[in-house]
Amino acid sequence: MSTTTDITLYTAATPNGIKIPILLAELGLEYKLHHMKLRENEQKEPWYLDNINPNGRIPAITDTYHDGQQIRVFESGAIMEYLVDRYDKDHRISYPKDSREHWETMSWLMWQVGGLGPMQGQLEHFRRYAVEKIEYPIKRYDQETRRLYRTMETHLSKSSHGFLVGDRLTIADIACWGWVSSHNSDGVSLDEFPYLEKWLFKLLKRPGFENGRHIPQHHTAFDEN
Repeated sequence: MSTTTDITLYTAATPNGIKIPILLAELGLEYKLHHMKLRENEQKEPWYLDNINPNGRIPAITDTYHDGQQIRVFESGAIMEYLVDRYDKDHRISYPKDSREHWETMSWLMWQVGGLGPMQGQLEHFRRYAVEKIEYPIKRYDQETRRLYRTMETHLSKSSHGFLVGDRLTIADIACWGWVSSHNSDGVSLDEFPYLEKWLFKLLKRPGFENGRHIPQHHTAFDEN
């Protein structure tokens, strides 16, 4: 059963952009969707900068806060923490804040937003979109992405439940999943990362991932698999 909320999600179909629809689906939360037109630079328009995200990026959300006033939350990691803190009181996909697992989750979340996302994002840019193909940055970010994948691989090889933290899905898994799911298009094979590949497809089987990843539009990462 879904839960009605006042959440409006501003997002687009990117590795960061699909994190929040997946999380909202896993939590069973209803929300309004604003599909941001990134190619038209809608995220740079004054209404968005002034009211939603002053940094002009996606994703972002608005919600009605405890005081009855609107709150905005931007940056994917902050949004994810806000959503589980407010809407996952039963800790279905989180842990109590006084637990070791909570801080392990936060560590992996910060690892993703400060490492995996930026490094693979740079690889994606230089390998797929840069007008001039320069070997040095492609090699640098390819090697760093593979190093970060190896970090996850080593950790997951020791996980008895197949998740990054403890015995359940957390926002740490959701945060990383969108990036790892783009490995093929970014030119990184998972042949040397069997535990990471197993984790990727284990999560893909969850209805929340299957439904959330296609918002706001079809997620093409597995179309040829």
